Amino acid sequence: MKIKDIAKLAGVSPATVSRVMNNNGYVKHDKRQAVEKVIREVGYQPNEIAKSLKNQKSHMIGVIVPKISTETASRVVDGITEVAKQHNYQLIIANTNLQIEEEIKYLKFLSNKLVDGIIMMATEVTAEHKKLAQSLAIPIVMVGQQVEGFTSIVHDDYRAAKLMIDHIIACGHKNIGFIGVDPKDVAVGQVRKQAYIDRLHEAGLSVDLDLIGIGDFSIESGYKQMEALLTRGKPTAVMAVTDHLAIGAIHCLHDHGLSVPNDVSVAGLGDVKLAKYFSPPLTTVHYGFKTSGMVAAEHVFDMIKQNQVDSDKVVIDFEVKIRKSVANLKTMRDLQSL
Repeated sequence: MKIKDIAKLAGVSPATVSRVMNNNGYVKHDKRQAVEKVIREVGYQPNEIAKSLKNQKSHMIGVIVPKISTETASRVVDGITEVAKQHNYQLIIANTNLQIEEEIKYLKFLSNKLVDGIIMMATEVTAEHKKLAQSLAIPIVMVGQQVEGFTSIVHDDYRAAKLMIDHIIACGHKNIGFIGVDPKDVAVGQVRKQAYIDRLHEAGLSVDLDLIGIGDFSIESGYKQMEALLTRGKPTAVMAVTDHLAIGAIHCLHDHGLSVPNDVSVAGLGDVKLAKYFSPPLTTVHYGFKTSGMVAAEHVFDMIKQNQVDSDKVVIDFEVKIRKSVANLKTMRDLQSL
């Protein structure tokens, strides 16, 4: 059913139907009633993209995520969705499955008059990403990485990781291992590792390369890296840069007959839903991923409203969650001396 078909059934011109549908311009009362009657009877639903061509707004936001199945992505998208509903916007979600080529493809695809703005959960941001994004006329907000020239919604990864290591040191640990990810991911792969190194140096502790393992984001990688650490050294505690890596590490330790935290303590970052229900409950850092999505969406809508692209950095707060996966060696030694 097209507008011209509605016009024929109502006995009016297509222009009259268009004015009724968009509530734009004068239409005689009887003609308006005739058009509305036909629309109700045939159950006509206008194509929102076609309807928006006149005002150059699609009322849709593009969201590019690296892996939609992760809890981080779902929490960010949840926040974006909540704000988008308030603005009567729909989302187009593009899942790149950690493929840079897909990210580039979706940036081009979504910006081709399909959406009014883009929110991108960034992992690795290449020169090609920046060049393409800077050439687009619509607002783009980055979540998770600070990208120069764009509004970026980030967490203070350096301070969060440093505070976690600080807690582990305060519990009496000196041989502290680290399980990380590829440094192509600046925030998680580089910044959190640098915080680990810096805090050990500040505490007068040596950085043992045999106690550092680098893999990917999967639970399986956490397991494998923990296994590798056990063959090279004897950490009393390990910090993993994500909770999934920490969970994989704990499984590995259990499979090797080691107790967590009595034999080896483990901490993560992120506070996935499973973290507090795991055995033992995981000491970690709670990141406001849903808040990140909400703030990113508000910035996109502000830029759409103002018809301009801004560059800003917004840091979302975090909270250290002390649970039972990190043992206090000082307390344990005191108890043993009694």
